[in-house]
Amino acid sequence: MPHTPPSRRDLLKLAGATAGASLVTGSAAQASAADAEQRARTRPRPAREPLKALTTHEADLLDRIAELLVPSDENGPGATEAMAVRYIDRALAGALADQRDAYRVGLEALERYAKQTRGAAFLQLPETKQISLLIDVESGTATGANVGFAGSSAQFFGLVRGHVMQGTFGDPHYGGNEGFVGWDLLGYPGVRTVVTPAEQKLLSPPTRVRRSAYESPMFNKAIVDMKPAGSDRDAD
Repeated sequence: MPHTPPSRRDLLKLAGATAGASLVTGSAAQASAADAEQRARTRPRPAREPLKALTTHEADLLDRIAELLVPSDENGPGATEAMAVRYIDRALAGALADQRDAYRVGLEALERYAKQTRGAAFLQLPETKQISLLIDVESGTATGANVGFAGSSAQFFGLVRGHVMQGTFGDPHYGGNEGFVGWDLLGYPGVRTVVTPAEQKLLSPPTRVRRSAYESPMFNKAIVDMKPAGSDRDAD
């Protein structure tokens, strides 16, 4: 019986939180690389709202990285449709403002490394080279003359990966998980304050709750004070 290679999404789901399995290589990922790349480059993108912290080029880079980490495929939408980069942009303009420079330095270093080792800017590379480059970054081997990652490239990859996962699977209140696509991928039914007897006995699928946890009076949004010393500006 012929064997059907698992999709990248299947492998990512199996990998869970294992950093070393974030990017899939080998015959399974490469079997339909050309078709996957063509679909990725021609698929309509969700409309992008005005950016708060990132530049347009930085957002484009992050969107492509997010797409490779949690791709759209036959099982449904991924990080791009979940608006993971919108989550990152909002966070860098607010509660994660102290990490804005880490993104600027890291993305500039990624572009230099792409040009030095692959001969073109990251977004101009074919998908296979983009993946191989990100594996270098993830493993900490993205080094070279004047590449310029602060610390190691692995630290930057971990930062971006963590925020992409938050933006894809977190509460939609923070700007990601658009349309609850991340929750659907995980099979998470949403925050429920009432569970029926049938659901408790697993006699029926749980009712899907399509709303932020903060729409319930039981949950309070954490308030983060990001104002600089001596400033009277308030921020959530």
